[in-house]
Amino acid sequence: MPSTSSSTEEGAAVPPQSKGSWSSFLKSIASFNGDLSSLTAPPFILSSTSLTEYSSYWAEHPSIFVAPAKETDPAKRALLVLKWFLSTLKQQYSSRNEKLGSEKKPLNPFLGEMFLGKWEDAAGTTHLVSEQVSHHPPVTAYCIWNEQHGVQLQGYNAQKASFSRTIHVKQIGHALLHIDRFDEDYLITLPSLHIEGLIYGSPFVELNKSTYIQSSSGYTSRIDYSGKGWVSGKKNSFSAVLYPDGREKDALYTVEGQWPEQFVMRDARTKREVEAYNARATKTTPLTVAPLEQQDPLESRRAWRGVAAAIEKGDMDKTGAEKSTIEIRQRELRKKEQAENREWDRRYFSRVNKDPVFEALAAKIGERTEPEKTGGVWKWDPRKYQAVKNQQQQSVPLGSSAGAAGAGGAGATGSGMA
Repeated sequence: MPSTSSSTEEGAAVPPQSKGSWSSFLKSIASFNGDLSSLTAPPFILSSTSLTEYSSYWAEHPSIFVAPAKETDPAKRALLVLKWFLSTLKQQYSSRNEKLGSEKKPLNPFLGEMFLGKWEDAAGTTHLVSEQVSHHPPVTAYCIWNEQHGVQLQGYNAQKASFSRTIHVKQIGHALLHIDRFDEDYLITLPSLHIEGLIYGSPFVELNKSTYIQSSSGYTSRIDYSGKGWVSGKKNSFSAVLYPDGREKDALYTVEGQWPEQFVMRDARTKREVEAYNARATKTTPLTVAPLEQQDPLESRRAWRGVAAAIEKGDMDKTGAEKSTIEIRQRELRKKEQAENREWDRRYFSRVNKDPVFEALAAKIGERTEPEKTGGVWKWDPRKYQAVKNQQQQSVPLGSSAGAAGAGGAGATGSGMA
């Protein structure tokens, strides 16, 4: 019997010095069931990037993000929203694998951590605010908007992981896209995923099951995800259909392809190609963030810079020490809040009892919130945002209420990048 090729041997992509820790890691996840933050991963798959930064993947193509605002036909507009969503999948679930060689475990954000930035290109200025609104369970909320085109995306998500031959992740939460010009909303559900290539030490994300985009203008998109099977199929494949609410047999458009590669949109009735999209050839717009010295102490890159530097150097002792410093400060804050019978004041988002926009759209596709798994239902709070902007305009010194990562109060102003 011929020997197995080196690329498919167990641990083939694991550095020799990490074989022992990788084997221990595989054994530990065999009975794992919880949130990803509690996993202790081998050093060579640790990322120096915080999970709060992942919100930026929604809008790395600002021109595609705002394009629906220019389309007057509601069905074509729904198709442009579907195209935008599909264009984000490569950035959200494949870009780290391509840049770093494999999927990496991100830094687990602390409560109150923020990531602020903006994109500037032909679409104008697109703003990003991402905030960790819960630590147990870990939940990240975000708002992305472009005032020039009147487009806003907001949402929040948590992750629940389990193990059955590999790591399976259920994403809990949703996103809502609003277009001012048409007073139109779109509910976007989040895909489930699992990790392939784990046993070989070269993990990558594969999406599975289905997600929906439900519009207030009467159109539904369903995206079905699939991967390479034992016999047939291609990695990271999907098919999508756009149809009037409740009339899937009367489909208007279909889309098929591989989300990190390319896909084709077609008229479902004539089979005519409407547009072909090449994910690899479409350049992203760089996100601009403030220099570290101008960032608030609670902003991700400033807060984690000691940890990130240690990870980049491969110094795991220093990594552990830097992480412990942040974790100890966080525990002290929680004890102080508990003693004072209060909770951390979220800077940009608020917990709400219900979201009428979500509920109206969710009813059409059988979706619901799971507040017990996300620490509540989270909404972008324009009043809080304006209060922060007003404070910045009064030239309050940066970090006046925050001396170090995890030690800041709600009075700190942020870098002003948003």
